[in-house]
Amino acid sequence: MNDPDMPQPVRVREATPEDWPRIWPFWHEIVAAGDTYAWDPDADEHTARTLWMAPGARVFVVEETGGADAAGRIVASACVRPNYGGPARTVANAGFMVAPSCSGRGIGRLLAEHVLQEARREGYTAMVFNAVVETNPALRLWQSLGFTILGTVPQAYAHPRHGRVGLHILHRFL
Repeated sequence: MNDPDMPQPVRVREATPEDWPRIWPFWHEIVAAGDTYAWDPDADEHTARTLWMAPGARVFVVEETGGADAAGRIVASACVRPNYGGPARTVANAGFMVAPSCSGRGIGRLLAEHVLQEARREGYTAMVFNAVVETNPALRLWQSLGFTILGTVPQAYAHPRHGRVGLHILHRFL
């Protein structure tokens, strides 16, 4: 899948275990910043890999395909898994990360649209995000893609710059 409006040609594809070393640097940068994920900012690489590439998760990457300097560079990743088990296993949960150096290029939207399509094709009927930091700039993207805020856990997140902020629970039917 390529988007002609991207500055560098990119493609979305399934991740392989060999991709992890190219995901880890931006995963670590994003989580360590403490702005968007309710994960331990001090998570080590083994813990991070276990969270992101866990058995049962389907992981995607956005890879640049053009330019001698950029070809093969992974600039974003997403993981999708069931949010619940048993009779509720058709509700997906997903995490998305775009390398901060690549934000504002439409990569997040491209990846999100791809993941939503793949989740629907896999038989998921809805997607839930359990903890979207209310100051997360990606909230606008999720709402533009049809996600609604079901509720907010007030002051649940210790944001490094904004202090205590809420965590939104988002939902969208697929």
